[in-house]
Amino acid sequence: MITLYDKPIYTKDGQPIFDENILQTISKKDLMIANENTIAYGILKNHNVSDDPNFLNIKFDSLCSHDITYVGIIQTAMASGLTSFPLPYILTCCHNSLCAVGGTINEDDHVFGLSAARKFGGVFVPPHMAVIHQYMREMMAGCGKMILGSDSHTRYGPLGTMAVGEGGPELVKQLLNRTWDTPMPKIIGVHITGKPRAGVGPQDVALALIEATFKNGFVKNEVLEFFGDGIDDLSIDYRNGIDVMTTETTCLSSIWQTDEKVQEYLAIHGRAGDYKKLNAQGVAKYDRLITINLSEVVPMIAFPFHPSNVYKIADVISNPKMYIDKVIQDAKTQFASNDVDFDVVNVIKDNALIFGQGIIAGCSGGTYENIEDVSHMIDGKNTSHDEFALSVYPASQPINYQALKSGAITKLMDSGVVVKTAFCGPCFGAGDVPQNGVLSARHVTRNFPNREGSKPGDGQLSGVCLMDARSIAATAINGGKLTSGEDYYVPASDVKYEFNPKIYEMRVDNNLNNAQSEHALKIGPNIKAWPDMVAIPENLLLVAASVIFDDLTTTDELIPSGETSSYRSNPMRLAEYTLSRKDPEFVPTAKNIMTIDAQYKKNATTENKEITDAINILSLDKDTMDNTIIAPFIYANKPGDGSAREQAASCQKVLGTWANVATDYATKRYRSNCVNWGIIPFVIEKGLLDALKRYDALYVPDIKKALIEGKQEIHAIHVAEGKKTEIVLTLPAMSDNEREILLKGCLINYYRKYNEG
Repeated sequence: MITLYDKPIYTKDGQPIFDENILQTISKKDLMIANENTIAYGILKNHNVSDDPNFLNIKFDSLCSHDITYVGIIQTAMASGLTSFPLPYILTCCHNSLCAVGGTINEDDHVFGLSAARKFGGVFVPPHMAVIHQYMREMMAGCGKMILGSDSHTRYGPLGTMAVGEGGPELVKQLLNRTWDTPMPKIIGVHITGKPRAGVGPQDVALALIEATFKNGFVKNEVLEFFGDGIDDLSIDYRNGIDVMTTETTCLSSIWQTDEKVQEYLAIHGRAGDYKKLNAQGVAKYDRLITINLSEVVPMIAFPFHPSNVYKIADVISNPKMYIDKVIQDAKTQFASNDVDFDVVNVIKDNALIFGQGIIAGCSGGTYENIEDVSHMIDGKNTSHDEFALSVYPASQPINYQALKSGAITKLMDSGVVVKTAFCGPCFGAGDVPQNGVLSARHVTRNFPNREGSKPGDGQLSGVCLMDARSIAATAINGGKLTSGEDYYVPASDVKYEFNPKIYEMRVDNNLNNAQSEHALKIGPNIKAWPDMVAIPENLLLVAASVIFDDLTTTDELIPSGETSSYRSNPMRLAEYTLSRKDPEFVPTAKNIMTIDAQYKKNATTENKEITDAINILSLDKDTMDNTIIAPFIYANKPGDGSAREQAASCQKVLGTWANVATDYATKRYRSNCVNWGIIPFVIEKGLLDALKRYDALYVPDIKKALIEGKQEIHAIHVAEGKKTEIVLTLPAMSDNEREILLKGCLINYYRKYNEG
């Protein structure tokens, strides 16, 4: 099904070369420049404004954000000198669309977005019109382009666009005419052959790819380039369905070869001029290779609590208890609470795995082709059984419109399906929260803890299983019992998709090239400015406010998704939720440490025994402490998998955090978020802090000097239980620009000082 080649592989005319004899027939000159012949290399080169091909300074063609992130991005950019958007910036309202939690504050954010689009010259997409990535596919993506989005699933590779999901500060840099900086990433080839079996959908292929690459880090922070004859038979929706899930492999970006189907898609959407044929040229070199035989892919399921927790549906059907026992054990480990009871009785009946809910939604599930296929599968059948219910969210109003015209929506509704509007809620835990103790089958992008909206800390637990829309439809037909899409698949009739541009023309507020500087921003009562942040001190006395030894820590655990999103325009209010579901003691501990620092600065003393002991053991005199900040830090083995939202870092900084200490960082985007908010992303050798506990201290002397001098190794002292131990922290691959941001205390300070001269 999927094979990984952990070595450089050359291709010629789109075919991998495994025979050394063939390689020997290719000239040394061609082999030497083969790495420059990939699609990805060419696009990166065209967008790089640096003189160094090994370290890129990228300027993107357009930006996109949704209503959880755009307020903070625009506020940060304004504080840094923004006067107008220098490139197209799309503001969508697809996350806080419900406008139901927290009073008027969600709609106040939308009004702010509309006023900002008018003032600075952007595009505002109102609630329920389109999820962010579907709008970008329909209206902005094009061959050879690059798009930066403040959402981790920013992926438009099948349309010839290299797209990257990053935290908001990286978009701020683009809005200030700066660049996105990265070492030249490795390019991983993905060779597609074969043809999907009937009933096997794009989510099945995506889950198989995630299973093969996530846990071993095979493509971490690297670019996936898809090519091969197997792509020819795939529709654009099918390709998009695979591509958007590549985020869960932790790759940096993706790109696909393009063909006449891409040309037709762009033409249908009024952008025929955005097409060009993209293929690797001549002899191309990939740093590694993945091969996928589509003919061998079968229906798959990802169990809670991660998209990489993947199994074949047929295997689960044969022995459901074995797999649910593993989920129960994972839940006990994940939540470490006796109050959580994921009862196997609720999810297995008559030796069948039972779901309480089915959801098909968002940028991965709500595509036109998925809706058509599902409507034909369930046509005339009942999908409402006992407690089970199926909901479908078309990813945009144009998709909804066409599905109405084709009769697909009628078929769904006649079968008991609830059809809703474009909304990302089922993907991040806001809406369609199932009852306690049941499983939800969802064709969405992610199934981290709490992504269905449950609160294990309050004894509430349900879980999301990721599945393809076809298997969800089959499960709905079969009374909520886990069923393979192959068992009930009926191919959709060949209904030609017609895009209705009037839908967007009537409601989307397009102000490109029409900034109205005199237009006033509308700022609701929940929209608050960032608190002042100080430059780095000479020394740091870091105090452990949270210690997490899990193998992986997601951004959802660092700052929960769901109802907390209503406060994402209010830094102080949102910060109260930091680690609230993973470590409820973090916020009071961090606040206590901040108070101790303030008291010490005022009185040159503190009543906290742990910190007093640390100061005494370290023999730190008053002069030294006057140039030292006592600050919280977080230890986690591998933090930052998941969302691009910068609040996973900014909320820590609001609470005084000056560092993360980790054995590794799960994604580039989380590490970048830390740097941009003035949180030092220290790395430590695995095992050195295995005994670390809350309120242990790490003294980092001369940290300011070390950053100025560009040191990679930072000597520190761990103080615990009356003893001190010297340790080495590292700052690998830290650029000069990143060091300067850390020295200033955060990106806002960096640009403020820059603008002040």
